[in-house]
Amino acid sequence: MAKKKFDKEKAIARLKRSKAYRVAYKDMEFLDSGFARPARLQLEQLKAEIGLRLNRIRSTIVVFGGTRIVEPAEARKAVKRAEVRLKKKPGDTTLKRDLRIARSILEKSGYYNEAREFSRLVSSECQDHHDHEYVIVTGGGPGVMEAANRGAHDVDAKSIGLNITLPMEQEPNAYITPELCFQFHYFAIRKMHFLLRAKALLAFPGGYGTMDELFEGLTLVQTKKVRPLPIILFGEKFWKGLIDFDYLVEQGTIAPEDIKLFVYADKAVDAWNYIKYFYETADENGVLGRGGKPKIHSIDVAE
Repeated sequence: MAKKKFDKEKAIARLKRSKAYRVAYKDMEFLDSGFARPARLQLEQLKAEIGLRLNRIRSTIVVFGGTRIVEPAEARKAVKRAEVRLKKKPGDTTLKRDLRIARSILEKSGYYNEAREFSRLVSSECQDHHDHEYVIVTGGGPGVMEAANRGAHDVDAKSIGLNITLPMEQEPNAYITPELCFQFHYFAIRKMHFLLRAKALLAFPGGYGTMDELFEGLTLVQTKKVRPLPIILFGEKFWKGLIDFDYLVEQGTIAPEDIKLFVYADKAVDAWNYIKYFYETADENGVLGRGGKPKIHSIDVAE
């Protein structure tokens, strides 16, 4: 049997079409594979880091809080809609529950205004046209996060949004500075960027995500993996009703001094004054009353 004539040009064309021949960084199938996960992790860290450095973001204040806590006007509309639906079916237990929840959100809607005011206070006092200190950073979504980004937007200041890809797609809120609106796939890298430059953490009422970020911050300070920083639980009634920290002390699962790792606040101005007081008086171990008086604008980016 005669051997088929070898077509050199066709062979080269096949080689060039093969998956193996693709340049690695242009091969999306490879980059999306499990093998390339370490590279994707590195790229997520690097892209945001470069963006923050190019925008001269030297320090941040992290604001966490529930996506469902909307501004009062919107919350009132939700209550009215729930009342109308229940009026049509007065015996419906699900609609009764929906109305209770809507009214509960309305009660907490004041936190939206407080988050916005806190961000406005911080941003108007700490940002100039060169290096940017105490820049507000949020998870980039709606609710309390929107309010915090909005407060910076109100005074034409920069703010950061660290969005995350989720099955139920989360759009970034409209008030984030465009060049500081990042999207992450990996929660771990996102969390790292929350804390790399953080000089304070504010946790407003929220759900699982807020709990996750709060306890992450508390644990890192407790275990001395990060320098001491102010951790403020905004809304004392909510937090004390949710978590009995004294019970943890009594049960021996945390030390008595661990309960001093955070404070409560109910007003934006009080939270901001506490952060300033902390850095004016705390020593390097986070003990208040022993430190010098470093200027707000002298904070270095953590390595």
